[in-house]
Parts: sequence; C-alpha cells; structure tokens
Amino acid sequence: MGSSQSVSEKSIHEFVVKDARGQDLDLSIYRGKVLLVVNVASKCGYTDSNYTQLTELYTKYKEKGLEILAFPCNQFLNQEPGSSQDAQEFACTRFKAEYPIFQKVNVNGPNTAPVYKFLKASKTGFLGTRIKWNFTKFLVDKEGHAIKRYGTTTTPLAIEADIKEALGEV
Repeated sequence: MGSSQSVSEKSIHEFVVKDARGQDLDLSIYRGKVLLVVNVASKCGYTDSNYTQLTELYTKYKEKGLEILAFPCNQFLNQEPGSSQDAQEFACTRFKAEYPIFQKVNVNGPNTAPVYKFLKASKTGFLGTRIKWNFTKFLVDKEGHAIKRYGTTTTPLAIEADIKEALGEV
C-alpha cells in the first residue's frame, strides 16, 4: 500500500510547478482561490466525462474563485503517451479547457512530483497515499490545504456541492 510521505510544506501555495511548455509557475498565484487538482489522461475511459464536466464546473465557478489545475500523467496503462503540450492541445481543442494544463508528472513512486507528495500526505485514499488511477481529484481550500480527495469514479459534477461550500456559497 502507499507509505506515508513526509512533507515540510504546509500549503500548496509553497510549490513551484512547470506549465505544459516547461516554464516555472509559482502556485502562490492561486492564494485565495479554491483549487481542484486532477491527474488527467487523454486515452482513458474516464476522459470524456471528466474533461466535459471539469470544463462545465470551471465555466460556472471561475468568476467565483475556482481554479482547476490539471496534471497529465502517463503512469496508468500509458494513457497519456504524448508530450505535455500534446495533452494541453487535446484538452483545449477537444474540451475547450480554459484552465491550466501543466507538465506531465508522476503521481506515484520514487519520482512523484512534490506537489503530489503534499496532496497525498494531506488526504489519503482507498490505497493509502497511493493514487489508484487517472482523474483522482483533490479539493484545496483558499489557504492551500487539501480538504477532500475523490477517486476516479467520482465525477466532477458529483463534487459541485463541496466546491460551493469551499467557495463559501452554502
């Protein structure tokens, strides 16, 4: 199962990640926003429903303070085989994604991206800290703390009430 991962960071805002073009992006720019962080893949059976619903949620709540951070990952049956830019083009062209698509990352194993070490240490799932599959979602509050974790089969629209609550709309 997943072993406990020690992280010193207290907030997602302490991380710098790379965008799809390999440029550094400081996640502190999202301070004060509610984040939905998702490991995405373009060739997964859950791709169409997740991307469609993520775009729907983003369109509905972006002006109210929601940001979706999509991290392509090729660790599950090679379902994100192209480059980071290929993943970005796929999401933006096919699903009209306006939210950021970042550089491909590993979400499990010795090369796990630091931001995913933080998220997994904050909220464990069915397999402990290990991420089971594509489209695992983490809801992060305005202060940068992971408040909920959702498995692949939980659709983005199924967590709309939690997003509204995190935005202070309930």
